[in-house]
Amino acid sequence: MSERTASISRKTKETDISLSLGLDGKGDVDVSTDIGFADHMLTLMSFWAGFDLKLSCKGDLEIDTHHTLEDIALVLGQALQEAMGDRKGINRIGFAKVPMDEALVEVVIDLSGRAYLVYDDELLPPIIAGDEKDVWREFFKSLAFKAGMNLHIKFEYGRNGHHLLEGAFKALGLAFRNALSVERQGVPSTKGSLD
Repeated sequence: MSERTASISRKTKETDISLSLGLDGKGDVDVSTDIGFADHMLTLMSFWAGFDLKLSCKGDLEIDTHHTLEDIALVLGQALQEAMGDRKGINRIGFAKVPMDEALVEVVIDLSGRAYLVYDDELLPPIIAGDEKDVWREFFKSLAFKAGMNLHIKFEYGRNGHHLLEGAFKALGLAFRNALSVERQGVPSTKGSLD
C-alpha cells in the first residue's frame, strides 16, 4: 500500500496555514494555531486517530477565531481527502463513544465521499474557552464537507463545555482510526465506487 500522507499550504488574507498529515503514524503531533484550546483538541484527535500531524496557522485573531478554525478544518479536510487516495481497503465507517468526566459523546463517521453533518450543540454552553460555541459547529461542518465525510456528533449528556468538546475530539479520533484501518479488499461499496 502506498504511503497515506498529504501536505498542504494555504494562504489567504485571513489565514496562513501549513499542514502535513500522515494517516499511518504514531500520533506524533505538533500543532500551533495561537488558540490554545484548538491546539489541545487537535492534538487529542490526532493522538487517538494515530495520525502524525504537523500544523501551523497564523490567523486574524484580532477579529476572532472563526476564520482560523474554519480554515484549519478546510485544510485538514483536504489533507484527509488526499491522504485517503482511492480509499481501497478501508473500513470506511467508524464510530466511538467517549466519556469525559460527567460528559458522554458519540461520534459516527462514514468516509463515503458524501458530505453531511449532524450536530446538535444544545448541551454546549454559549461560551467555551472564551469563544462562542458556534465556531465549533463551523469547524466540524467545514471538516466534513472538505473531507467528503458523513459526520454525526451526539452530545449525549454533560455540563462542562470543555469536557463535551474533548469527548467529541477524542471520539472523532477513534472513529478515524477505525474507519481508516485497511482491513478489506477493494473499494468499500456495493456499487463499486465512492462517488
